[in-house]
Amino acid sequence: MTGNRKRYSAEFKAKVALEAIRGDLTVSQLVAKHGVHQTLINAWKRQAVEGMAAVFSDKAEVAEASHATEVEKLHAKIGQLVVERDFLRKASGR
Repeated sequence: MTGNRKRYSAEFKAKVALEAIRGDLTVSQLVAKHGVHQTLINAWKRQAVEGMAAVFSDKAEVAEASHATEVEKLHAKIGQLVVERDFLRKASGR
């Protein structure tokens, strides 16, 4: 067997999971519609339901705060490197 696995995009997974959560179609109908195994649909649905809590929790705020801290550190490092570059440029006579 060659082992060719089909990879699905996050957008496709979200679309199928949302359809499964809505319940307008049965899982069997979603399998026929999208050509995806029912186990995958159930797994994507479970992941979507579990992940919804994180959207409304403070985890998003914590991630944004850590991102802002990281950006500040990187800006400081850039400033330090610019100063060092200018110093070395003057010291070399250029």
